[in-house]
Amino acid sequence: MKLRNIAIIAHVDHGKTTLVDKLLQQSGAFRDNQRVAERVMDSNDLEKERGITILAKATSVVWKDVRINIVDTPGHADFGGEVERILSMVDSAIVLVDAAEGPMPQTKFVVGKALKIGLKPIVCINKVDRPDARVTEVVNEVFDLFAALDATDEQLDFPIIYGSAKQGWVADAPEGPQDQGMAALFDIVLKHVPEPKIEEGSFRLLGTLLEANPYLGRMVTGRVFAGSVKPNQQVKVLDREGKVVEQGRVSKILAFRGIERQPIDEAEAGDIVAIAGLEKFNVADTLCAMDVTVPLQAQPIDPPTLSMTFMVNDSPLAGTEGDKVTSRMIRARLYKEAEGNVALRVEDSPGGDNFIVSGRGELQLGILIETMRREGFELSISRPRVVFQRMEDGSVLEPIEEVVIDVDEEHSGVVVQKMAERKADLLEMRPSGGNRLRLVFHAPTRGLIGYQGELLTDTKGTAIMNRLFHEYAPHKGEIQGRRNGVLISNEQGEAVAYAMWKLEDRGPMMIEPGWKVYRGMIVGEHTRENDLEINVLKGKQLTNIRTQSKDEAVRLTPPIRMTLEKALAYIEDDERVEVTPKSIRLRKGLLDPNDRKRAERSKDGSI
Repeated sequence: MKLRNIAIIAHVDHGKTTLVDKLLQQSGAFRDNQRVAERVMDSNDLEKERGITILAKATSVVWKDVRINIVDTPGHADFGGEVERILSMVDSAIVLVDAAEGPMPQTKFVVGKALKIGLKPIVCINKVDRPDARVTEVVNEVFDLFAALDATDEQLDFPIIYGSAKQGWVADAPEGPQDQGMAALFDIVLKHVPEPKIEEGSFRLLGTLLEANPYLGRMVTGRVFAGSVKPNQQVKVLDREGKVVEQGRVSKILAFRGIERQPIDEAEAGDIVAIAGLEKFNVADTLCAMDVTVPLQAQPIDPPTLSMTFMVNDSPLAGTEGDKVTSRMIRARLYKEAEGNVALRVEDSPGGDNFIVSGRGELQLGILIETMRREGFELSISRPRVVFQRMEDGSVLEPIEEVVIDVDEEHSGVVVQKMAERKADLLEMRPSGGNRLRLVFHAPTRGLIGYQGELLTDTKGTAIMNRLFHEYAPHKGEIQGRRNGVLISNEQGEAVAYAMWKLEDRGPMMIEPGWKVYRGMIVGEHTRENDLEINVLKGKQLTNIRTQSKDEAVRLTPPIRMTLEKALAYIEDDERVEVTPKSIRLRKGLLDPNDRKRAERSKDGSI
């Protein structure tokens, strides 16, 4: 059977996964009466909840006797480690662009990678049914983007189709016809996408995606570039330098058939398959026949820009909610994650019980923490730190990101002011339709930690921020951190409403009555710059004397709700986020006040 390999690339929320749903449906990959979840490709709970694709996934459809392998890729730059490798598996990419928003930073990020390796894209303008769609302008913006990314003349001569993935149609013109379904997209793929290029020589496959299967063990998905492979065949694994990593036998070969993976007896050159049976075979390695000595060229991975320290939870409430609390369990889980996620780096810290985890951004690390807490882990997490590069001459470089913020005109002033405070440079300010402005900045990564929540508050939830790693540049100097101190509990027990009510003038609380607190736990934000220890356990003194005035009714101001992302952005260097399956608590790194004073004195050099 003839083959075509394509990836679908787009900015987050522009409709990739919905489009794949419709392609599967209309190609007959599942029956009309078969019950299939919406966004069938988003498989894990966090993807479904957040409506984003985190892991890349492959599927395939048959159209006019041609098998089309389709890879759905993540739109977030935090998961860019996935995107870069996937593009090496395919021969073309469908670039999906929202008809109202136009090309966004992540579109630029993925398209840049695709053009660099020579893919010839197909542009699909999605959501043309939106009332604020501006189709002609968006097509021009896409052309300008391609030109800015140094596309060749051949790449600039891209075919364009229009449609609405939600309504299930695409066509050669924005107005339709709307009754032909996805046929126009399938036909353009057959016409425009070249057949897979097959190399001469023995079997070679480049590992692209990794997963741990509970039944088959380690499974690597990749494209067969040359030759063919059968189950039980003797093979070896070469790393990017050509060193032999291991030798072994292929135990099973699975091919993507619709939304299922089916075992096959032979994988031939050009196809995308998953292979089981090797223990050390990793992403960017080459799986090959025994006589091959030169590995396939693999895409280098962008460096991590952010790191956090994962520690054992040593608070007085440790072990009350989770069942995975030891450093041995945490270490095993983190290293297992790093095996399958090449954009993540895990190192043991010199102390032994702590692990430094580096990744592409807050979202990627936040999702790892959220996944672990759902699995029953208890963790103590440090404040996110930026990964600096130290040069030979002693100078320090820090990661700079390109930030694009779409905001209503009335809120643009406060956004520009806050970004300037975070040492960002404003590059561009232009209207983006409907009384909105598009602001483009270059900003240091450390200045952006925690800004998302503040931005939504400042703009009444109307701003959209997108970030993208730009380059390493000289250090931009000090950035003002949190201005307020915190309220710290000085006792262990359950918080009492009356005590909290009496302390409300000291600052807003982060806990509710009845919550368990302990000494050194952060229970609120102080109205002043210094930290303050308070007692939230003190009940009302009961006497047998009745007064004329009615008993005071306790009415508490609603507390500040701390989500995981908000908590990680809020804490300072001497503070931690305690993450358990049921709770997110903030605490001081040192729980004993005397230890904190000692540490403060030694920091000031006055010991």
